[in-house]
Amino acid sequence: MSRLFSPLHLGAVHLDNRIVISPMCEYSAEDGRATDWHLIHLGSMALSGAGLLLLEATAVEPRGRITYADLGLYDDATEDALGTVLRSVRKYSPMPIGIQLSHAGRKASTERPWDGGAPILAGAPNGWQVVAPSALPYKEGQPVPAALSESEIAALVTAFVSSAQRAHRIGLDAIEIHAAHGYLLHQFLSPLSNHRTDSYGGSLENRMRLTLQLFEAVRSAVPRSMAVGIRVSATDWVDGGWDLDQTIALAKRLDAMGCEFIDVTSGGLSLAQKIPIGPGYHVPFAEAIKPVVQMPVISVGMITDAHQAEQIIATGRADAVALARGMLYDPRWPWHAAAALGATAFAPPQYLRCEPADKKGLFRRT
Repeated sequence: MSRLFSPLHLGAVHLDNRIVISPMCEYSAEDGRATDWHLIHLGSMALSGAGLLLLEATAVEPRGRITYADLGLYDDATEDALGTVLRSVRKYSPMPIGIQLSHAGRKASTERPWDGGAPILAGAPNGWQVVAPSALPYKEGQPVPAALSESEIAALVTAFVSSAQRAHRIGLDAIEIHAAHGYLLHQFLSPLSNHRTDSYGGSLENRMRLTLQLFEAVRSAVPRSMAVGIRVSATDWVDGGWDLDQTIALAKRLDAMGCEFIDVTSGGLSLAQKIPIGPGYHVPFAEAIKPVVQMPVISVGMITDAHQAEQIIATGRADAVALARGMLYDPRWPWHAAAALGATAFAPPQYLRCEPADKKGLFRRT
């Protein structure tokens, strides 16, 4: 029996299999509002047969967007737009859907990637003042962020809570707090970007403070029927930066607080990073975290083959695998993985006719 296609629980949320569709920014929102593109994209992903769909990094306030075209969930208009999209998607798919709540910090206010991704200055069209734990730009010559005051940090926690409550109102099943890839929470965690001298900087305990406070506030703000987890970069890949030992310390604290899953990636904080990219290159980090926590551990990063994914789960290196680019390239990857591993995957009745003659029993409707 395939381990990849065995069920998994993230808190109260049941996954039919251990394939997660990783959050992928679409840069296709209008003033934070979901558009018809999201209906097309999310509809396609939701019919894939994966166990869980995580929506793209979604800003908790306008200045937390990476680009002016990022998705948001910070006011009634953004809530209504995303809720409308999700109601349509859910009509045809039983797949649990979660959302990644995020704030880009000093990596905000940029052009869309296909337009070059350059920073947009505050005051310019589509630009705004970026913020961070310390007044340190992501790259020399880029706009200097404003260091957040303690009162602004408190307001940030409130913003995450408000977005979490909006996520619950529109029927989402899970929340992933984004503390990876060099965005704001990661900026607080790493000594490379956090030079504060108050209770949010300096020691590991202080640098973890905001992430822990924010998790506790979000977990308390939504019912237990919603899973609340976190995405972390296990290392900055830079000497003197955030590393695996610190990640393990954070994971243990979050686990004790009731965190229901941890999604393990790496990098994104510093241009000095040296990443040895290769198939499954994040798996060793997940494998190191898994023995010290009770919560499920998700691994991501160049996991592209069904047998590779099966081996990761079957050998206990991670509890689930997440795919991003692989799902864009092959939106039916879970179907093909199930066929390769002798398992079954969900397909809507409209698609049952495409079941291969030599794979009878591959598809199921629920």
